Amino acid sequence: MAGPVYEFGGFRLDCGRFELSRGGRGIPLERKPMELLILLVERHGELVTRAEIAQRLWSSEVFVDTEHGINTAVRKIRNLLRDSPENPRFVQTVTGMGYRFIVSVVSPVPLPGSSTVAAETAEAVAIQAPTNATPPAASAHPRLWFVLGSAATLAIVTLALIPGTHRLAARLLHRDARPAITSLAIIPLDNLSGDPAQNYFADGMTDELTTMLARNSTLHITSRTSAMQFKGARQSLPAIAQSLHVDGILEGSVSRSGNQVHMTLQLIRADTDTHLWAESYDRSLNDLAALPGEAARDIANQLHSIVPASAAARYVNPQAHDDYLRGRYLWFRGQREEAAKNFKEAVALQPDYALGWAGLSDYYGEAAAGGALNPLQALPQAEALARKAVALDDQLPEAHLSLGASILFSRWDWAHAMEEISRALELNPRLVQAIHFRARMLSLAGRYQEAFQAQKAANEIGPFERPWAMVSLLDEARQYDAAIEEARLRLQAEPDPGVYYLMANAYRGKGMDKEWADAWENYLRLSGDPASAAAFQRAYRVGGRKAALHWQLDQLQRKARTAYVSPVDLALIHAQLGDREQTLSLLEQGVREHSPLLLWIHFDPAYDFLNNDERYRSIVQRIAIMAIA
Repeated sequence: MAGPVYEFGGFRLDCGRFELSRGGRGIPLERKPMELLILLVERHGELVTRAEIAQRLWSSEVFVDTEHGINTAVRKIRNLLRDSPENPRFVQTVTGMGYRFIVSVVSPVPLPGSSTVAAETAEAVAIQAPTNATPPAASAHPRLWFVLGSAATLAIVTLALIPGTHRLAARLLHRDARPAITSLAIIPLDNLSGDPAQNYFADGMTDELTTMLARNSTLHITSRTSAMQFKGARQSLPAIAQSLHVDGILEGSVSRSGNQVHMTLQLIRADTDTHLWAESYDRSLNDLAALPGEAARDIANQLHSIVPASAAARYVNPQAHDDYLRGRYLWFRGQREEAAKNFKEAVALQPDYALGWAGLSDYYGEAAAGGALNPLQALPQAEALARKAVALDDQLPEAHLSLGASILFSRWDWAHAMEEISRALELNPRLVQAIHFRARMLSLAGRYQEAFQAQKAANEIGPFERPWAMVSLLDEARQYDAAIEEARLRLQAEPDPGVYYLMANAYRGKGMDKEWADAWENYLRLSGDPASAAAFQRAYRVGGRKAALHWQLDQLQRKARTAYVSPVDLALIHAQLGDREQTLSLLEQGVREHSPLLLWIHFDPAYDFLNNDERYRSIVQRIAIMAIA
C-alpha cells in the first residue's frame, strides 16, 4: 500500500511498504520495533508517551508485559540506528514519560492520487491473497494468529473425518511441536535508570541471575562472560543463540530509583524468536538480594527444570550488596584495585557477608599468582579470607573455589586444593571458573588429556570465556603446533592479548624467532601499549632475539624501581639469554618468597638447560611438583 515516506539521518522509511533502508539497501527490522519507529517518526519533535505506545502497538493483543515490550523495541531501534541513550542522535528518552524523535525529518509529500492507488493496491492484494499471501508471523499478532490457528485447526479436524486422511491431520496438528528448552543464555540486562553510573547495577543483577539459574535449575546456562559479549549487540536474538549454542534467550531490563528497583524479564525461544514468558518484579532495596533467586526459580518452573533449593536465603545488607555488585563490575573490567576497595566496603558493612570475603580472597590470590603483589604478604591474606568465607557459608561454591586456589598458591598443596575445587563443583557443577581451575591443576599434575577434557567442558559453558585457556594447556603440554592452531582459531573470533602472549610462547618453544617477535608485538599493542610494541619490534629488527630479550629485561627492571616485580619473571628472561647464575639466583629468591609462578617452571623449555644442575633440581624438589602426580 502507498503511504508516506520519511528521510532522516541518511535513512529512508517507507511506511506504506513497511521498509527501512539506507543508501538504497534494505535494513531488516522486526514488526514491533518497525511500528514504533513509524510512530516516533510520524510524531518527530513531539513527546510520545509510553501509554500512547502501548495503545498503538498492543491494544488488540494479549501481551504479558507491555513495558518490557516497549523497552525491547526501543533498544532494537537504537541498536539498528547506532544510537545511544546517553548521547542520543535519534531517540531521546524523556525519563518517566516516553520518547521523542529528535533528528531532522524530511516532511512527507502526499503522492498524487495516493488514495486511489491505495484502494487499487488493497483490492489487488485481496484478490491475490489465496495464492501469494504470506501468513503473518506467530509472534507479530497473537490474537490474529489465534483466529487463524483456530480456523486451520477446524479445517484439519474436518479433514480428519474424511477416510484415509487422519494421519495427515495428525501430522498437521502437531507440526509446531518442538523439543523442550534445555539451554539458556542471559543477555545483559538493559540499564533503564537513565544514569550510566548504574551500569554496574544492571551487570551485577545479570551476573547474579546467571549464577542462580545455574545453581537452581537443570538448564545448561551459558557463562556470564560469554553472554556479556552480546551487551548492546546489533545481532538478532536467533543469531546470538546460535553463536552461544543455546535453545533460549532471557533478556530484560532493570531500573533503580531511590529505594525501589523494577526488573522485567522475557523468555524467548531462539529458533522461532517467539515470546514464551514475561514477568515484572518490583522490590525495595531491602529485598533486592533475594530477587535473582526468586526470578531464577520462576524461570526454572516455566521450563520444568527446577531443582530443590539447597538452603534458605541469607539476609544481605542492601548497601553491602551494592558495594559487592560494584566490585564485581570493576573486577570483570580489569580494575582489580578499585574492585578490592568495594569488596572491603561490603564486608565492613556486613562482616558475615561470605561473597565479599571470597571476592577479597580472589583479589589477593590473583595478584600474587600473577606477580603483581609480593606473595609473602598477599598469600596468607588470600587463604585467611577464603577460610573466613567458607566458615560463614559452607554452601557457597565461590568460597570453596577461592579456598582451593589459595591453598594451591600459598601451600603448594595440590591434593587439599583439589578437594576444595571438587567441593565447589559439587555445589555448582556448572561453575565455569572452578572447571577451568580444575583443568589447570590437572595440567600441573601432568594429566594433560584429563586437563584438555575439563577445559573443553568449561568452553562448552562459556565459549567466549578465557579464549587463552586451551592455548595455555597445550603450551604446558609442549604441543606447540596444536597451541598455535588453537590460538589462530581464537584470534579469528576476536583479538585477545592473552592469546598472543601464549602464542608467542609456543613460537619460542619451536624456535621460530620472527613469529615469536610478531606475536609479542601484537600482545603489547592489544594490551594498550602501542609505544612499547613499536620499541620492542625496533629492538628485534636491529639486534634480533637477544636484543628483544634485553629490551624486555630493561622494562621489568624499570618497573621494579617503583612496584613489585616477581623474581621468577626476571628469571625467565635470564633463562632465555642462557645466564645460568642469574637464573638460579632469581629462582631461589622466588622460593624464599613462595612465588606461585614457580609451580609452572618445569613446563617451560627455557629452563631445560638447567635440568642436570643440582641447584635447579633442588628448587624443583622443594616445590614438590613431582609429588602431585
